[in-house]
Amino acid sequence: MDWRDIPSLAALRAFEAAARAGSFSLAARELNVTHAAIAQHVRAVEAHLQTSLLVRSGRGVALTKAGQRLSASLAEGFGVITTGVRAVAADMAARPLQVTLTPSFAEHWLMPRLAGFWSAHPDITVSITPNREVVDLRRDSFDLGIRYGRGGWPGLEAVHLVQADFVIVAAPALLQGQKADTFDDLATLPWIFETMHYEQRRWLTDLGLNLTACQVKQVPTLSMLLPALRVGAGVSVIAGPLVEQDIAQGRLVALMRERRQGLAYYIIHPPGQLSDRGAVFKTWLLGQTSP
Repeated sequence: MDWRDIPSLAALRAFEAAARAGSFSLAARELNVTHAAIAQHVRAVEAHLQTSLLVRSGRGVALTKAGQRLSASLAEGFGVITTGVRAVAADMAARPLQVTLTPSFAEHWLMPRLAGFWSAHPDITVSITPNREVVDLRRDSFDLGIRYGRGGWPGLEAVHLVQADFVIVAAPALLQGQKADTFDDLATLPWIFETMHYEQRRWLTDLGLNLTACQVKQVPTLSMLLPALRVGAGVSVIAGPLVEQDIAQGRLVALMRERRQGLAYYIIHPPGQLSDRGAVFKTWLLGQTSP
């Protein structure tokens, strides 16, 4: 479709309102613009079509034959547009709130808390989509996400949710009362890491731990790593929010903790596009980290 073939939609909308109301003043009130703006738009449509569409009639206006034809077509066309918009809006209101985040954060931080949201907001259905890859929220129709990093992602509003400190953890069964508060102590223990996460290992190396001299094993996911740690199979480095419940309940012990400047989990969403339901969920998330 070549939009140059027709007047602007704003001008057509102004003409349709004036034709339906029989008055520039009533049309201006309906569209929340001035009388002069309506008149200017109508003149623009008439100039484009090179014919008169409205003529003065008493205190209002009346349609010419050409105006009647155009008015009927526009009423039908705008009606179809209105129906389509309302249908999409209804679909959006009925569909679940779409949230994307990493599998690890979903399983070990969000899911233990989500029952509280369900209880407080039974009218809001939340669809959780764990994904290791960075997704485009707009393209993939996500309302919001939780992303690990330093913030500042272009085209997104990012709000700090929880600090992602590195924590060295082990089970009491592994330590058996053994002191483990220096890297010399830790070098004697077996280590287990997630295969894909190398930043923790770089951090340990930068701090002076020679991992090449340690017993090191790897597993593909955090969901496999944590059960091994809990039974005393080794020691590892994990982002603090993912093991806070294990530490609080005594399954794991925090041996060392390092604050990683700027690294955190952030709530992200396109600026100005957060629905009412999304705002409720965002507020609830932030409340989970309040003192």
